[in-house]
Order: sequence, then C-alpha cells, then structure tokens
Amino acid sequence: MRAGIIAKKIGMSNLFTSSGVNIPVTVLKVDECKVIERHELNNSDSDKVTLGASELKKANKSKKGYFDKKKSKPYKLVKEFFVEKSDDLKSGDDINVDHFKEGQFIDISGISKGKGFSGVMKRHNFSGLRASHGVSAAHRSAGSTGQCQDPGKVFKGKKMAGQYGNTYKTLQSLQVVKVDPLNKIICLKGSTPGSRGSWMVIEDSIKKKEIKEIDVAAPVVQDKASKKDQKQSSKEE
Repeated sequence: MRAGIIAKKIGMSNLFTSSGVNIPVTVLKVDECKVIERHELNNSDSDKVTLGASELKKANKSKKGYFDKKKSKPYKLVKEFFVEKSDDLKSGDDINVDHFKEGQFIDISGISKGKGFSGVMKRHNFSGLRASHGVSAAHRSAGSTGQCQDPGKVFKGKKMAGQYGNTYKTLQSLQVVKVDPLNKIICLKGSTPGSRGSWMVIEDSIKKKEIKEIDVAAPVVQDKASKKDQKQSSKEE
C-alpha cells in the first residue's frame, strides 16, 4: 500500500517503440505534489497521508487557518491516501513522477467531460424505435417508462434522458509507458477521464501488480499473394 499522486492532464499524444509500434498515450504533468501531514492510526496496520497540489496564491481565511495549523503552504487540491507503517513518508516530502516505474499498471480517477442534457440513445446506448409507418417523429425517444396501476410509478434509477458526463470516474489497469523526471511528465497507455487541464489522482493498480514490457513486436502482415501460395502448397500436399 503506497501513496498516490496528483497530476494535471496535458492532453493526448502518441509514442513509437523501438520495434515501430505506435502507442496512443495520455500525457500528465506532476508539477508539485507535497506531503502536508502524516496521521498515525493506532488500531490499524496503515497510516494516513495528506497530499497537496497546485499552490494557491490567494487563500480565504478558513483555508489559510487550516494550512497554518499544518505548517504548510495553501494548496488548491488536497487528497488523503493510506500508506504502510514502514513507509518513511513525512510532512514536507515531495512525491515526483519517479514514484511510478515504466511498465507498471495504475488506476486513475478524475471527473469526466460534461456533455450536457443527452437523450437515451447517446446516454445509455438505446436502439431507438422503429423508423416505420405509425411512429410519428419519435424514433430517438425512450418509449414507455411508466408502470401499470400497480405500482403506478417510475422506479428510481430508470435509464432515461438526462445529464451525460461530469461524474467521478476511475479507469483501472492502465500501463505506464514513459516516465520523464526531467520534464516532470508521465505518459499512460490509452485515454483517461477528463478534459485538458483537469486534475487526476493516480494510484497503484489493485488488480495488476506485475510489471510488463512496453516494447511489443509489431504484427507481421502477410501479402495476399503469399497467402494464396500457402493455400496452393497445402492442397498439393
């Protein structure tokens, strides 16, 4: 059990491996991630660590008072993590991108893009109604949502039109492709929730603990002519 890290999403790019495989990556920057406080838990095998990121230039009285008690600068983002008792993290320490290794798997959390009020076809992947005679301009509607006289209501959680996105999402088992301590950048394979400039929380993967090689050999593409030759040779045999 280790502490996570707070990173800022820069955007997406691509990265070519030495064997020529093109990997789509999400680029994240860890500018400043500082340990504000370590809280020891008596009846537990772990302790709590509070991390802060993105220093505030102007803080209101309540925030200033809170951070003054912790003897720390005011930060915009504050996140708590559980760490093992043997972990030597203490208040004032910095956590950088080299906290993670290339090839390991992580879980990343953030707020997804808000896409406004959306219909059921976009929001829940409904197939819609039949575009035939008798369906009067209601092809993308949800159809029947109510019940009979008993119970005579719409149950909570019914899939209907509404706000799409703008929720806290977690993607699991994303692989770390590149770690650049000089530029304070970490690259993850695939996409992550959130838009450019949004903040993410990165933690060690719960499901995948092993480290795998990133450089995968490119698939060999055979010509159509060679495939035909193989079929003919197999028939002759």
